[in-house]
Amino acid sequence: MSASDTTQATAHRSAGPAGQAPILVGTASWTDHAPFYPPEYQRKELSPQRISYYARYFPLVEIDSTFYRLLPQRHFQLWSERTPDQFRFDVKAYGELTWHHRSEDGQPVEPRAETFAQFSEMMQPLREAGKLRAVLFQFPPWFTYSVRNLDYFSAIREQLPQEQIAVEFRHRSWLTDRHTDETARALREAQMAYVIVDEPQLGSGSVPPLTLVTDRRLALFRFHGRNAQTWYARDLPSSRQRFDYLYSKDELAPWAERIKRIAEQLGPTGEVHVIMNNNARNYAVLNGFDLQALLGQEPGQGQPLPPAIQQALDERSQAPIS
Repeated sequence: MSASDTTQATAHRSAGPAGQAPILVGTASWTDHAPFYPPEYQRKELSPQRISYYARYFPLVEIDSTFYRLLPQRHFQLWSERTPDQFRFDVKAYGELTWHHRSEDGQPVEPRAETFAQFSEMMQPLREAGKLRAVLFQFPPWFTYSVRNLDYFSAIREQLPQEQIAVEFRHRSWLTDRHTDETARALREAQMAYVIVDEPQLGSGSVPPLTLVTDRRLALFRFHGRNAQTWYARDLPSSRQRFDYLYSKDELAPWAERIKRIAEQLGPTGEVHVIMNNNARNYAVLNGFDLQALLGQEPGQGQPLPPAIQQALDERSQAPIS
């Protein structure tokens, strides 16, 4: 299939019924999911081509490496060149911008205007190609509800006036009975999308699965799995262990209905993004294909699925129900 054919297929299969927002399903990062890629893609010289292989099967991906460091524009240029015209990227905000960074004496590092400018500039190749969609601000658990933190949304909007911004909270204080309306109002005024999450419901460091629309242009769903044992675990060998969870289709089916309802609510001028962040093993890819099917899309955008993935799906469908 040529690049143009892939582009046309992606556009067709991502589109929803008439009058609804298109629904794009993807994963957080494409560099994980090792069982998804053929053995030759494990070789160093072919690893840069993984994004092209990934884009055969999904129309959307979330770039997570930008949380850890500011990257050269060249990276974004190459990612754009290696994906079809209709492919879309969500980009995770750099950690300084989401109040994750601390000084040597343990004090929070206040986000700087120059960091916002550098972050915005590095994404320019995706912006020029029309492939940049959501910029994800995932705040830490210590970013709790307060008037000061509500005001920060306006500061973000001033620094990134043209971007589609999505906000994910990791502390329940934002969504208590007293604060939910004020949180939603602040996001709407700043034209930011509330990120709808599925995650273990444990204590203050998780938020309820509330389907809240605050930006008519975009709704973003993120699936973190339901591994309660590792949700608050420290010193894990890899962050992937925190998200070591494979959803069953029965668990995803109610979410597919919610996603469809949000697509109807947004209408044809909006867009719905669904990101699988359960990145242990091949779980995000398997559940991505599950959700595509549950949403009435062709799994893998109609491409024959990789043999290892097809085998895993077949084995799971034949397993007895416990």
